Amino acid sequence: NKTQLRNMTSWNNTVVTYFQFLPFSSIPEIQGSLFCLVLFMYLSTLLGNILIIVITMLDAALQSPMYFFLKNLSFLEIGYTTSTIPKMLVNFLTKRKDISLLGCATQMYAFSLLGITECCLLAAMAYDRYVAICYPLRYAAMMSWNICLLLSAVSWFIGVLVALGQTTFIFTLPYCGPNQINHWFCDLPPLLRLACVDTYKNEIITYIIAVLFIVVPFLLIVVSYVQILHTIFKMPSAKGKRKTFSTCSSHLVVVTLFYGSGIVTYLRPKTFSSSSSNKLLSLSYTLMSPMMNPLIYSLRNKEVKRALKRLIAKK
Repeated sequence: NKTQLRNMTSWNNTVVTYFQFLPFSSIPEIQGSLFCLVLFMYLSTLLGNILIIVITMLDAALQSPMYFFLKNLSFLEIGYTTSTIPKMLVNFLTKRKDISLLGCATQMYAFSLLGITECCLLAAMAYDRYVAICYPLRYAAMMSWNICLLLSAVSWFIGVLVALGQTTFIFTLPYCGPNQINHWFCDLPPLLRLACVDTYKNEIITYIIAVLFIVVPFLLIVVSYVQILHTIFKMPSAKGKRKTFSTCSSHLVVVTLFYGSGIVTYLRPKTFSSSSSNKLLSLSYTLMSPMMNPLIYSLRNKEVKRALKRLIAKK
């Protein structure tokens, strides 16, 4: 058992030097179709988010806090998907789906850093919408560029710090076999199951981190939108209500996609968890949400569409 193995091995003489991913699907015939689907979604994610960054950088009408955060979000989404999807695509085409111990740690660190930063940034975006709708006359003072930069910097600082601690306590555990990860990237839960020691304390820490940096930002966003909806319902004009709600509905859709799948994945009881469902859920917040982000913001946002038309006209 794990207690006996803990006495037999240490990090300095760990047997496992690499991990091997199990196939995404147990049906070999659909591997090619899955590769094409994931590749299409990944390229769509890159193209859409790069387009958002270019538009918000070049168009003078989009130089506001809302689009500053949107530009940051698109940058995060590009890094977030790139930390995992290219390796997944390679694994679709190769028989040996290996990743070195260092490569696995690097992937987990990048994925955790960008994911936690995004959780914090989405909360900052909700605060921006809250101030814009509930305190429009004080918006310029409450959301100055210094405040925007501070919120963004704090989000990145939290991501870097938490990801470093999280990756360190995972990869200082001894791994002495088996080395097969029943997942498509180096995520926390499947790696903890491979450790040769009792990981109860590590699992508790993982839950605490998930609560602090997934649930708490999500609750802050919910509180912000309760206040926003309360303000909207008090508006006398139906047209004003629709216009105001349209400015934050896009952010609400992104939040629902991202946090919903993340909370179910990391806080769901083990009895209701399975490897196949975890793989599908992780695709939702690592690929589906980043791909939908530019579509939601561009198709539902008149300012972005007008900026895109101006950019095309210039070219």
